[in-house]
Amino acid sequence: MITSRRCRLPACALLTALLAASGTTWPAQAHHAPALCTSPRDPAVAARMSQDIAAALKGRDGTVSLAVHDPRSGLRCRLEDTRLYDSASIAKVLIMQAVLGRAEELGRAPTRLEAQRMKAMITRSDNTAASDLWQGLSRARLNRVLREAGAQDTVLGHDRYWGLTRTTARDQLALLAAVSRRTEALTLMGQVVSSQAWGVTAGAPRTVKVHLKNGWLPRATHEWRVHSIGIVRGTGTGTGSTTGTTGTTGTADTTGSAAADYRLALLSHDNPTMRYGVRTLEGIAAAVHRGLVGSAAARGFTPGDRISETPDGSAPHGAPGPLPPTPGDAWPGPRPQEWGTFPGAVPPSRTARARRRAPRRPRSRPSE
Repeated sequence: MITSRRCRLPACALLTALLAASGTTWPAQAHHAPALCTSPRDPAVAARMSQDIAAALKGRDGTVSLAVHDPRSGLRCRLEDTRLYDSASIAKVLIMQAVLGRAEELGRAPTRLEAQRMKAMITRSDNTAASDLWQGLSRARLNRVLREAGAQDTVLGHDRYWGLTRTTARDQLALLAAVSRRTEALTLMGQVVSSQAWGVTAGAPRTVKVHLKNGWLPRATHEWRVHSIGIVRGTGTGTGSTTGTTGTTGTADTTGSAAADYRLALLSHDNPTMRYGVRTLEGIAAAVHRGLVGSAAARGFTPGDRISETPDGSAPHGAPGPLPPTPGDAWPGPRPQEWGTFPGAVPPSRTARARRRAPRRPRSRPSE
């Protein structure tokens, strides 16, 4: 029996969604809550995935948002997908998309330095590389990338705090759709080092390739942010939504395999530890993969001893303090402590300081 006691998210949202999907009424809510997952081609698969995701989240603490889209079937899953989170290191996907877009506009390939920095930023989550690329991009360009992708609510982190970009699962799904059209981006996201390849990979059959980027950051409020976003491509096992049918989720063939091409964005905070957050997201990911491409020969959950409790370093622990000066600006007062705690914030180089001290040369007048 459902009582009138107020329930917490995500449990409340999941229960409401499942009641709506099953046709059960809940006064004042049943007529407004959509099903967690919907599919015009296979509503049975969508209902089963809704149940599996709800089961994965049952009893889990924290705040979770998800957005899933399988373009081939039209299947979509949504849970609190407009809730804002600090992006942490998943902001690096936006940075990569902006760098690749700029190179395309200029009619060239990424420079050698751009390519090196993007590889370090995506495959190893290198913060110095991310900061260098971020500082070379204008906010106008970054906002244009978001606008063109259809991201509606993302707010860029101020100054050099790219890790404090505020984003939603819905916006991340939109950005992944744009990223999926760039071969260079998919290649990099498919080469993430094994120690960082948790989250959306869990439960995916080994016949598919998962292109991903994760973020993991504790702060003074909302404890650990743990995020995982990814693009799945390849051939499924056919034991999920395509078994014995055609015209359902995926594209079935005579051998029972199914082509996979879908995207998922899983965001969370209020996790007591990083390991706890990873476990929550991996439970959701496994439910999604099982529903879309089956679970035979699936990747398992990340072993607990392989989940580090070391932050990704994308932002300071507390509220941002005074920012370091940009090269060419004088810094009034002592050197800020953020230079020692935030990997992306560095003092001006010796070359920049030398240029400030050097006397200016008089400008030569053009000959008449």
